[in-house]
Amino acid sequence: MSNAAILNDTKRARAEIDSLEVAEDSRELNWAEPSFVADLFMGKLRSRSILPYPEQSDEDRRIGDEYIAKLRPFVEKELDGDAIDTKGEIPAPVMQGLAKLGCFGMKIPKEYGGLGLSQVNYNRALAFIATQCGSTGAMLSAHQSIGVPQPLHLFGTEAQKKKFLPRFAAGAVSAFALTEPEVGSDPAQMGTTATPTDDGHYLINGTKLWCTNGAIAEVLVVMARTPSIMKNGREKKQITAFIVESNTPGFEVVHRCRFMGLNGIQNALLKFTNVKVPKENIIWGEGKGLRLALVTLNAGRLSLPAACIGGGRQCVKVAREWGNTRKQWGAAIGKHEAGANKIGWITSHLFAMEAVTWLSGVWVDRKKHDIRIEAAMAKLFCSEKGHQMVEATLQLRGGRGYERVSSLKARGELPFPAERMVRDSRINQIVEGTSDIMRLFISREALDKHLSVAGDVLNSKLGIGKRLAALVKAGAFYAIWYPARWLAPLFVLPPMYGSLGTLAKHMRYADRGASKLARTIFHLMLLNGPKLEKKQMQLGRVVDIATDLFAMSATVARAHAKKSEPNALVLADLFCQEARLRIAENYRALGRNADRGQVRVTNAVLEGGLKWIEKESVDFS
Repeated sequence: MSNAAILNDTKRARAEIDSLEVAEDSRELNWAEPSFVADLFMGKLRSRSILPYPEQSDEDRRIGDEYIAKLRPFVEKELDGDAIDTKGEIPAPVMQGLAKLGCFGMKIPKEYGGLGLSQVNYNRALAFIATQCGSTGAMLSAHQSIGVPQPLHLFGTEAQKKKFLPRFAAGAVSAFALTEPEVGSDPAQMGTTATPTDDGHYLINGTKLWCTNGAIAEVLVVMARTPSIMKNGREKKQITAFIVESNTPGFEVVHRCRFMGLNGIQNALLKFTNVKVPKENIIWGEGKGLRLALVTLNAGRLSLPAACIGGGRQCVKVAREWGNTRKQWGAAIGKHEAGANKIGWITSHLFAMEAVTWLSGVWVDRKKHDIRIEAAMAKLFCSEKGHQMVEATLQLRGGRGYERVSSLKARGELPFPAERMVRDSRINQIVEGTSDIMRLFISREALDKHLSVAGDVLNSKLGIGKRLAALVKAGAFYAIWYPARWLAPLFVLPPMYGSLGTLAKHMRYADRGASKLARTIFHLMLLNGPKLEKKQMQLGRVVDIATDLFAMSATVARAHAKKSEPNALVLADLFCQEARLRIAENYRALGRNADRGQVRVTNAVLEGGLKWIEKESVDFS
């Protein structure tokens, strides 16, 4: 190997270490409150957390009902999702109408001029708005789920809150600027800098990409690198969150980005040239920017599943109507098995999406659960299943699903926007953490307890004495924990969960499944050691198993709470059957898969060994 190649490998290794260290430093290290899914990964299904299914209080539900009733006339008459999609912007009268309805301050406390809605009611409102227009839902979510109001509410000083929150409640739009053109989900390589000045300010320089609301925001949260500090003899990078007003000299909207869907959002490439920001505009403190972003996203991610639920409800409605009225080969398409399969899948998965999202939202409101994994799982589950849902609806509608609303209207057909919903929903698997990143994030949290017990055993940087001491400690823990994971399922037998009736078998399956999941993670750790973090496909399968177990548990609990509703138990039973099939397939794939072949072919592609297959392609460079 040449010296240049060795140098490049060293640089890549150093960059990888830096990225991992920044990611670890940004994590929430403590589990002050219980987590249902964290316990699930360790082999325990905490049924008391979900049985009975946690619901909104009657008073909070009344508040939500009244607000949605207030929104309904405006959403149904003034919010035209198809016109917004065609024109590529949300009209000023619509923005003004949303402001009058308090939509920009739904989560802002009343003392600062907002509505002070609970997390569940906020999600309900977003779901309702998203049934009509995905772009408007995304704009509102970006403004207050991850934009300035949420981190300010969580970590801002009283002076910051008094200065900015009333502006947002009145309709000022905010944005969150983290991503950069050359930096995706790797903030360790962030290039935007904030340099302190002698007069108590910072000069921000750099660019930010894909900043939703960036082209219209009055105020932004901007992540930038402040001067590094030395810790244990090594440089430690500092990333800090700043409040930046867009009328500050040096701030520039360079380009409005356009996408395959969500055509109404104002997403932009931003440039900062010596943007002078006072020290008082730092949120929380120097070096706390990434942790602030992660904590903000814990609850903020739940707005995306809520939007998926809104779209899903429209899918069920049109599937019911179309499944009954469209005739093919002498029968309604809903009566044919292929059509019935789609309608059943859409409806059962909508119910599961609601179960997971409303459960997580109630936990946020009660402030007695750590929902960092649950929120990430809700985002992963709902974004993927929600997109499959709109795809299935488009397929059910056939050519009419592929046809644009304007064309359907011109022909006098039902103007259901299936093709727009497919375009709009695809981004949900990318924004606020791609599905791949979500699986890595969840798997890292899943391994947290194991690493706290046995991490020092695998740490080659520690001396042999400390590693041996860690081995003794780990051995004592696993000597009890591991046999228990085999014995626990033996006690999960009828009549356990008997009060759940026909759904008891699924909760027993989930309970036993928690032990099997924990054993599987342990076996993968033994088999792969520190290299497990590189086994992204295997970790992804484990996360998908856990996600389906969580969704099953939430769905069964919610169905039991709604057993008086027609067919609620049948709906949950269908979802659980489908989830169990996916779980079985993922377990099979852990032992028998094509991962090595995928890597071989990928390496061949990257090294130019398969250029012949591109021979007649077009050059876009």
